[in-house]
Amino acid sequence: MKGTRKNESASLKTGAGLCKRRRIMQRQSQKTLHHMVEDHRIFSARLAGEGALVGVVAGLVAVAYRRAMDWSLSFHMAMLRHMHSWWTVAVFSLLLAGMAMVVARLIRWEPWIRGSGISEVSGELRGYLDMCWWRVLVAKLAGSLLGIVGGLSLGREGPSVQLGAMAGKGFSRTFRRDELEERYLVTCGAGAGLSAAFNCPLSGVMFALETFYKDYSLNMLFSVMTAAVVADFVSKVFFGMNPVFRIPVQGTLGLSEVWLVLLLGIFCGLTGALFHQCLKGSGRFYSHLRRLPREYHPVIPFLLAGMIGFVLPEVLGDGHVMLEDLGAGVFGFRMIVMLFTVKFLFSMLCFSSGAPGGSLAPMMVLGGFVGGIYGHLAVMHFSVAPRLINNFVILAMAGYFAAIVRAPLTAVVLASELTGSLNHLIYVGAVVIISELTAALIKTEPLFEAGLGRLIAEQRSEEHRTSEGQSKVLVMASISLGSVLDQAAIASVAWPPGSLVVSVQRGNRELTPNGDTVLVAGDRLVLICDQDQRIPAAEALKAMTDGPAGI
Repeated sequence: MKGTRKNESASLKTGAGLCKRRRIMQRQSQKTLHHMVEDHRIFSARLAGEGALVGVVAGLVAVAYRRAMDWSLSFHMAMLRHMHSWWTVAVFSLLLAGMAMVVARLIRWEPWIRGSGISEVSGELRGYLDMCWWRVLVAKLAGSLLGIVGGLSLGREGPSVQLGAMAGKGFSRTFRRDELEERYLVTCGAGAGLSAAFNCPLSGVMFALETFYKDYSLNMLFSVMTAAVVADFVSKVFFGMNPVFRIPVQGTLGLSEVWLVLLLGIFCGLTGALFHQCLKGSGRFYSHLRRLPREYHPVIPFLLAGMIGFVLPEVLGDGHVMLEDLGAGVFGFRMIVMLFTVKFLFSMLCFSSGAPGGSLAPMMVLGGFVGGIYGHLAVMHFSVAPRLINNFVILAMAGYFAAIVRAPLTAVVLASELTGSLNHLIYVGAVVIISELTAALIKTEPLFEAGLGRLIAEQRSEEHRTSEGQSKVLVMASISLGSVLDQAAIASVAWPPGSLVVSVQRGNRELTPNGDTVLVAGDRLVLICDQDQRIPAAEALKAMTDGPAGI
């Protein structure tokens, strides 16, 4: 009897403790979300205004980075032109080794600058990571510029996304915005960064929403669009109105070439899958270099860039000039195949090394060369007019991007904005759909989702902190049609341990949840949990909000 009373007493204490914890978390969540409950319209207007300010800041950061990148690449090419004796070659090699050492030190100081930074931004927005915004800004700028000076096959768009996102986070921290609003501002900065890097405002919006969220609210769409348009205006003030890639088109494909367009979609899907497999292979290559610390992996592509620069300097950098030369008809078929092969292999080694720098621009260039190879084969074997080759170049840029990144809407818009042409919109859409389906059938994982998976695994292995005295963090996700949470009442769901649903966003309304609230597809959930539980909570929430395969 005494034992029973003791158990009942312990149970009551446990229940009281849970109720107390729930009340504390509710008070914290109410402070976090008070502005949304008080007046949603005021919050929307403020988000738009802050999105515009973040667009200015992120646009200026991206413009400064883009200008410095152009100077860096010019400096590298100038160095190559002066390599006429053994001692200049020796000095150049030592300079490359020194730059690689500096990049390694920067990675050791701030590990989140590795690679393009897009997976890191995705992790930040989903609650897996909490990057120090000013350290990332400083280290990413310096590290990626050194990579360009060294001639690595890296672009400016990935760093621009991360720099813009961190500018948004810096804005949030400076003006003491809460965590939920900070997520909006980080997304605004990411979209603005891509918009300014490519002079593509719609692509910046679509990329931010399609890559980071899949499902999104009108608030998110409006604020990101405001930031992207403002950042694009800032970029155009400095760089003019011209599209990033100038690929002249002398004619359009007719109905008799439709079957070639459809076949190109399959070809892009297969070559995109090859990209993924080779990227995994190059990652395994670096993992076998156990005696070389991870932060020193960029030394290998730095030294390779020095050797390649003397033989085939066209493949260095992001490949912008190489693609425009392809569009101008400078290269023959064999040269196109050779340039694609060398650029592809060199890019694999650069991407997997963890050197700070973007992958989207080199990826678009490789896609253009896939189209160039395909177009020349069509001319040689199917009597297609040579003047139509550039049509295949543009179509393949979109198809290759869609197969690798798995963001079809972004692929369609980006190909149109980068080339300044809407003449191929229907054909671009067809190629993107087929390449996306081909990649899905082969079970090709989205590039940045795969990168985020690796980051989560690394983060989990390094986290050994105690939960005592930890602050609370927010975890967000949107409910997909047919998921576990679709049509479920909050009280009937086994939520992640230690978490609490604090907000449900349905369309333009913010609901204050209770146990009887029935969730539906399209709802955006906000959970609060302990900081050290953010990864398991985010993973559990993702499993509950994702729809069945194929939906």
